[in-house]
Amino acid sequence: MAGRTGRARVGSALYNEIVEWMDTEAELLDAYQEREWLEAMVSRDVVYQVPIRQTVERARGSGFIDGAFHLDETYGSLESRVARNETAYAWAEDPPSRIRHFVTGIRVAEDADLVIVRSNLLIYRTRQEQTQPQLLSGERQDQLRREDGVLRLLRREVLLDLTVIGTHNLSIFF
Repeated sequence: MAGRTGRARVGSALYNEIVEWMDTEAELLDAYQEREWLEAMVSRDVVYQVPIRQTVERARGSGFIDGAFHLDETYGSLESRVARNETAYAWAEDPPSRIRHFVTGIRVAEDADLVIVRSNLLIYRTRQEQTQPQLLSGERQDQLRREDGVLRLLRREVLLDLTVIGTHNLSIFF
């Protein structure tokens, strides 16, 4: 990456800022404060994708299919999802799932005017009276950009560990 300044050290000001940003994001999403998350933390230029994975031999790469996504979102489509959840017509999430985001293994680097963040994600989800939780794990590859002095999510790619997603719906935010 051109202009890359390297990985931010654990405990550095930038690393601490990113950890706080990610903790705040998880807290907002877990508390169903999706509107606040979208307006305070997401860039209007966002690209938000969850590519489709297939099982392939090591020699054939990571197994993600170019140009094929479970989710391929923009700010407008994210805003539509948030707006729908604010209505009485969000039947897929009413009553809402109980969700917990666990974000670990945070790696931070700077590249020109972007902050590149890779992290491990585990989403623990239960719906209605289910006794078996749904677990979604993977790696998030984020690009954050300062807009008017505030870090905002510019790009998120969620590389799920699953090839088959055994969940009721994908109306959650990663």
